[in-house]
Amino acid sequence: MPDLDWLPDPGPWAERLSALRGAPSWDGFVELANTRLNGVRTNALARALDAAYPAPPPGLSRPPVRLAVLGSSTVSHLLPAIRIAGLRRGLWIDLYEGPYGAYRQDILDPGSGLHAFAPDEILLVLDAAHATAGFEAAQDAEQARRAEAAVLADWRQLWRAARTGLGCGLIQQAILPTPVPLAGAGEHRLPGSRAAAVARLNAALPAMAAEEGIDVLALDAAVQRHGLSAWHESVGWWRAKQEIAPAAAPFYGDLVARVLAARRGLSRKALVLDLDNTLWGGIVGDDGPAALVLGPGSAEGEAFAAFQAYARDLSRRGVVLAVVSKNDEANALEAFARHPEMVLKRSDIAAFLANWDDKAENLRRVAAQLNLGLDALVFADDNPFERDRVRSALPEVAVPELPPDPSGYADRIAQAGYFEALHVTAEDRARSGHYAARQEVPAQASDLPAYLAGLDMRLLWRPFAARDLPRIVQLVNKTNQFNLTTRRIADGEAQALLTDPDALTLRFRLIDRLADNGIVGVVIGRRSGGDLVLDTWLMSCRVIGRGVEAAMRDVTVAAAREFGAARLVGIYRPSPKNGMVRDLYPRLGFSSLGPCGEEERRFGLALDEAAPQAVAIRIEAEE
Repeated sequence: MPDLDWLPDPGPWAERLSALRGAPSWDGFVELANTRLNGVRTNALARALDAAYPAPPPGLSRPPVRLAVLGSSTVSHLLPAIRIAGLRRGLWIDLYEGPYGAYRQDILDPGSGLHAFAPDEILLVLDAAHATAGFEAAQDAEQARRAEAAVLADWRQLWRAARTGLGCGLIQQAILPTPVPLAGAGEHRLPGSRAAAVARLNAALPAMAAEEGIDVLALDAAVQRHGLSAWHESVGWWRAKQEIAPAAAPFYGDLVARVLAARRGLSRKALVLDLDNTLWGGIVGDDGPAALVLGPGSAEGEAFAAFQAYARDLSRRGVVLAVVSKNDEANALEAFARHPEMVLKRSDIAAFLANWDDKAENLRRVAAQLNLGLDALVFADDNPFERDRVRSALPEVAVPELPPDPSGYADRIAQAGYFEALHVTAEDRARSGHYAARQEVPAQASDLPAYLAGLDMRLLWRPFAARDLPRIVQLVNKTNQFNLTTRRIADGEAQALLTDPDALTLRFRLIDRLADNGIVGVVIGRRSGGDLVLDTWLMSCRVIGRGVEAAMRDVTVAAAREFGAARLVGIYRPSPKNGMVRDLYPRLGFSSLGPCGEEERRFGLALDEAAPQAVAIRIEAEE
């Protein structure tokens, strides 16, 4: 069965669960959820959670997620695993289970339980027998093509009905390939084969879902990895219409929670690497660079090189790399400079800490240096002691259990799904280079204003355009620190803003002599009488400290005047992470309008009195 083998063993399971039942603790539930649990233990933990917390505990940093699971077969056995997988990512998930097989009625009937539940997300789980009901072995190619087109058109229509009627996000599960083949290796030559139809439907699903702004739960990829028998038991299907085997539920729940977390910007952002026996074999300080096991000549050396290549490729799609190693810095850097088989280069590493300090303390320094939260970090270390130490001291940091052999390092981290990405944008691909370039600032100028003036910064702005939406949605949903309201947005909401006459939308792109930083800022305002109320103002943390916020303010002021507003009204809603912008509006010339509700403050700026800010940034409109 698929195993959560990147998580540590729970240890004395019964004692830990009993202690939680006797003295419930949210943090305790989260901690136990972050251990390797099978289906039985997952269900037991879910029951204990339900008993301890019938409602979300107060003080959660993120709002609950309302998820409706609609299926054509039995799905109730999957729900506890989804709840517990949510805990691993700090998410409280409220669940609605649709009536058996009645997913279409639930979506289309405004009086249904689904509409009363008002979900944030719908997970659509269609079994293979149901999805391929229109296919028959005797069909020719044209008949099979028409059957396939009908299924895809039905899905598209259903998605649109759900989004129109419920205004929620959708996740479509890929079809589990359970039909028995009829022609073996020649199955693709039998157009009406249900097994072949599942393969074609799954192949067509990602592109169609992308067109509609729907996310895909890639269950077919998981089945390719683990094998169908790990995910499906015929006896469970015929007796209970459970297409997914109960033993596979914990992994299934984790796949669902990854998508929900990624939608909310909760995927990890940085991979922090140990060096000795993690990136290479041997101890560089004892053996010297020439004696390290790395590259051709041994299976182990090739495995270490492959792990480095995996880390390098992660960085090229947007994951920031850092090093934390107990080493003399000079020895560690010598390996990067002198070993001919090093795949990673020093320039790939945005933060490099090689010393003899406690690794937990060094991880705090990495987070501060990169301006990231600890919950953005994944720490990979071959040493079980160091892994346990970091888990104990910094529970926010993800620490995967690495296998004994380096050949499994990359696969173990990939299987954990820390870096789940629903979209990969140009800004993602350039991110690691931006972080590495940012480390040059102290060395290049002790006078920060002079350094900024020499960066030749240009801020390019324009209203939202359709081609910008994937990056805008990503930035809105993952930015926590420089975010005045921490308001999130779904794909459909962003699309609707393009034609909303009462919405002012601005996106900002920063270019300097070091790099094109891509889209780094978003402002969304809404007309309210003579006011333009800014319900979203955020900026990427990697450009903090450059004066970009002042330039954004000037653009917003000019755009609001064109919009016909007399005053800008800015909202600040405090969160556990956005304290750095609590005084942003006063610094930019806004006056306090006082509190509005328990945890919201408003600030006003009369547009006829707003003077431009002095910044070392050229502002340009972009077509």
